[in-house]
Amino acid sequence: MPVTKRQLAASIWDAHHIEDRGAIAAFILDDATEFGPNPFRCTSAGAQRQTWSGRTHEFRSLGIQFAGLSCLLQALVLLPTHEPLEQEILRGGPFIAYVYHHAGPARIVGAVLHGKPGIPLPVTTDVPYPQPSRRGRPRKSSAQLDLFATAHV
Repeated sequence: MPVTKRQLAASIWDAHHIEDRGAIAAFILDDATEFGPNPFRCTSAGAQRQTWSGRTHEFRSLGIQFAGLSCLLQALVLLPTHEPLEQEILRGGPFIAYVYHHAGPARIVGAVLHGKPGIPLPVTTDVPYPQPSRRGRPRKSSAQLDLFATAHV
């Protein structure tokens, strides 16, 4: 059964080892964000460690802003290179999020959100994910995410 955006965002919000989890979860929940093409859904920790190590240098040299990358790399280093992972790709406006998990969204390894060169990441305000109410039902989120906001210098 495919994972939903809500399940993925909730799992990222609960992944306290991801420093930028609020921004990534808010991006995933945004109405403009959709699952993108994913030709290599099944991957490994070693393959992703190599991919994202290279992208770190690329992002910095091109001035691409990102969130969650250092946390993802730290998590990948702790896993055996042959460890199987599942990859989710989500797109919204000029931004892409990659989420890695073990056979189900409840076991998040890490996530990265990035844009294009010169475009700042979306800004979130308030709590980006609904917190359960006292009766166990989620409250409505008051997070606001503007995927198309850009800083003019």
